[in-house]
Amino acid sequence: MPAVRMSAVTAAGIAVAVTAVTGCAEKADADATGSNAVTVISTDSKCEVSKTTFAAGKITISAQNKGSKVTEVYVYTPSDKIVTERENIGPGTKATITAEIKAGSYEIACKPGMKGDGIRQKITVTGKGAVKTDPRLDAAVAAYRKWVQAEADATIPLVKKFAASIEAGDIEAAKAEFAPSRVGWERTEPVAESFGDIDPLTDTRADGLDPGQKWTGWHRLEKSLWQDKKITATDKTLAAQLVTDLEDWQKRVGKAEITATSMANGAKELLDEVATGKVTGEEDRYSHTDLSDFYANVEGAEKAYELLKTVAAENDPALVTELDKQFASIKKLLDTYRKGDGWVSYDTVDKTQQKKLSDAVNSLAEPLSKLAAAVAK
Repeated sequence: MPAVRMSAVTAAGIAVAVTAVTGCAEKADADATGSNAVTVISTDSKCEVSKTTFAAGKITISAQNKGSKVTEVYVYTPSDKIVTERENIGPGTKATITAEIKAGSYEIACKPGMKGDGIRQKITVTGKGAVKTDPRLDAAVAAYRKWVQAEADATIPLVKKFAASIEAGDIEAAKAEFAPSRVGWERTEPVAESFGDIDPLTDTRADGLDPGQKWTGWHRLEKSLWQDKKITATDKTLAAQLVTDLEDWQKRVGKAEITATSMANGAKELLDEVATGKVTGEEDRYSHTDLSDFYANVEGAEKAYELLKTVAAENDPALVTELDKQFASIKKLLDTYRKGDGWVSYDTVDKTQQKKLSDAVNSLAEPLSKLAAAVAK
């Protein structure tokens, strides 16, 4: 649940012109080669992009974090919709992002500290679109879109039930309904976040607020229920607004820009969400329902993977073998934390157990970061 999201697409089509920009000539890693490869060097104050014009189709971004803060790298459309992203790039580390991008104007952004609009560089993608076509990938995208819509449709009644309990002043009922109301959202979060404006309204934590931003959404209500232990008139208004905002999401989610590579990158983003918010216990810091969100993130990542698996297996069978193994492993580990129909409270998960969960996330995230390249071959 990054605090801010955005950017827009515009069709264009002029000739190719590779332009070297901003003094960064160092090649990031062996994966970022070819005419559509770009190196992005993020520091605490700069976002250096090695070139700004590309041919439409597969683009490989090799991101290096040479700063002192954890950073993120995004590609945004002009209306601030997210085309692709990679979160949680630690100081001194690299990440490779593969995406299929249509002709148009975009911005590459680095976000040192993972907050705000980021440091941006305009880029142009030209040509008539060499985005890979494969009937199997088209079918995967269609199935994923249908599933995402179903998850949104199923979420609304649960959120309305949660809001109704708040309206009735029933703290215990609202507490019981909090985590279930978030499952559909957490499974499909990369799509929800791609719109830019919905996530900050519904899923921002107190420490993720931008200057002047009003705190709304699930976590504001979570604080009232668990920490403040009371429901105010403001909370009732916020609960009603949460329903309205999520109904907006429900209406728009079926129109999201989805490609096979965005599905694959979204799966990796869900693991990043787990690493930065759930394993640390920061996401649901008042309710300690992090394991519910954690499992939903893994389920969402697995859904995208399963739909892309046939093509990935053809292009990189060893990767699929490893992903099958790691998905099974992390779900088996998570199952040990089940309690009745839910999960143990995360404040009962000690540091040693958190370390095991973190190791499992990392073991899955690493091969998952290669899925987009496997389906785009």
